[in-house]
Amino acid sequence: MALARAIKQEAQAIGFDAVGIARVDTAPALPSMLAARLTGWLQRGFHATMAWMERTPEKRADPRLVLPGCRSIIVVGMNYFTGHRADERPGHGRIARYAWGKDYHEVLESRLKALETRITALAPNAATKSYVDTGPIMEKAWAQQAGLGWIGKHSNLVSAEHGSWLLLGEILTTLDLDADEPATDLCGSCTLCLQACPTQAIAEPYIVDANRCISYLTIELRGAAAVPDELRRRMGNHIFGCDDCLDVCPFNLRAEPTHEPAFQPSPATLAPDLDALAQLDDAAFRRTFQESPIKRAKLAGLQQNLSIAKNNQ
Repeated sequence: MALARAIKQEAQAIGFDAVGIARVDTAPALPSMLAARLTGWLQRGFHATMAWMERTPEKRADPRLVLPGCRSIIVVGMNYFTGHRADERPGHGRIARYAWGKDYHEVLESRLKALETRITALAPNAATKSYVDTGPIMEKAWAQQAGLGWIGKHSNLVSAEHGSWLLLGEILTTLDLDADEPATDLCGSCTLCLQACPTQAIAEPYIVDANRCISYLTIELRGAAAVPDELRRRMGNHIFGCDDCLDVCPFNLRAEPTHEPAFQPSPATLAPDLDALAQLDDAAFRRTFQESPIKRAKLAGLQQNLSIAKNNQ
């Protein structure tokens, strides 16, 4: 218990807003349940063109196949809610909140590495491996197991303290740490997120069909694959990601703004001018979004999103 407490104190000192610990070996049925859930989702084709998600689903479900001897997972979260409201006057687009500031991968990765270093100082013989949304880890399920929140009906994590606005990272470790109490699902009978989705991408509670999800359509869909006309009309002014299902969650009424400067919006992300962005060439695109998650869409992807948003307006 003393070691787990010390690690949590280090995580908070580094700047994480939430930290919890899940045990892998005390939940032996969980990996097989997660594998079955993931396999069923893949079989329904809900991963769309993201073929990489088909690779080794059993590894994604079992951290012991990622880090041999893994006993515990330290899950951390950072609040990215800034309290600002997007400027949605005519001629402006909408960008998901997590992409208003700097790339969260870089923000969390550097702090996770610092936390790994401190864990090594506390327990020199421990093996660790950290990820921020890039490794074969079903992080939301382990975040729920670690007590950070529960997976809501929109399939995102909901925190009783931070609402829908936590970015997650995790450290797998061979350390035998005391676990936190898993979070309880508090969604109840609420279906606001299902009703709010413009494209009806939430096929059923807790299950999202990426083929219809605006986040997928504006970020992951690439190349010659065209957005169906029916979905284009429903995308409104979204040009990178979508927060519609998150915005309506009642637990966001409790959310306090973040103190992290890296997540603060720029004029280009809070009030993106559709015409101005449409004029960007490749060099200007890279310069404007070099520290932003928006670079993932690439210029061609952003231009397609801008065209759809302008037509819708």
